[in-house]
Amino acid sequence: MLKLYNTLSKKKEVFEPLREKKVNIFVCGPTVYSYIHIGNARTFTNYDLIVNYLRYKKFKVKYVMNITDIDDRIINKAIEEKTTWKEISIKYEKYFLEDVQNLGINSVDKYARATDYINEIVSQVQRLLDKGYAYVIENDGIYYDLSKNKEYGKLSRRKYLEAEDSVSRIDDSINKKNKGDFCLWKFSQKNERFWSSPWKNGRPGWHIEDTAIAEKELGTRYDLHGGGIDLIFPHHEAEIAQMESITGKKPYVKYWLHSGSLNLKKEKMSKSVGNILSLND
Repeated sequence: MLKLYNTLSKKKEVFEPLREKKVNIFVCGPTVYSYIHIGNARTFTNYDLIVNYLRYKKFKVKYVMNITDIDDRIINKAIEEKTTWKEISIKYEKYFLEDVQNLGINSVDKYARATDYINEIVSQVQRLLDKGYAYVIENDGIYYDLSKNKEYGKLSRRKYLEAEDSVSRIDDSINKKNKGDFCLWKFSQKNERFWSSPWKNGRPGWHIEDTAIAEKELGTRYDLHGGGIDLIFPHHEAEIAQMESITGKKPYVKYWLHSGSLNLKKEKMSKSVGNILSLND
């Protein structure tokens, strides 16, 4: 009997997949602008262990991990190194895949780049607009309207940011209706990479990338979603809000799993803090 601590229920639960002996799992992968650190590696080895155990127990598992290959940090790194965002993302994706291979992680069925799913992202944003869960800010982007979702916060038991949360600067805007509204599609700025859309050329928000990939690869509901504890809010909270608003199916994911942070000198290991040991080193 396998028991998992489900962040959604805040309880240990006996694992029972949605379909007998078939398991779909999605884990949040890296943003490829630098080497991953050993805290990231701890997260990936956790889910490798779980997936390999499920396969050992004769479950048929489909395991998808996303790769965020367009992001403010990637763009800034490209400016710093006087190159393109694409060259940066390909370079550090290669290092990431080499690192996890050297760790012996071989359980992932598909590494899914966000920019390969632009059509699916556009589709999800359009459905949120059609259902009244999103709104447009002129010359800025399209945002999710938190006032339309009374259940927002059910994963984390809160609605506001805290110091340890992983955030994206793409969500900042002085013109948002509500403080916590997050960006679904950011209209392109001067000299930025963009993709076409029915509204205005731009690039995807952070949270919508994962739900678009998961819907395409795993369906509108699936068994397990994993990631680091710092992704519970707002990232995973936003994923739930997006998909449950689009489909009306609840829960979007049956089991939410989160690995703890690795500390160095009593602080969470983080690239933003600078207290990291890269896995490559």
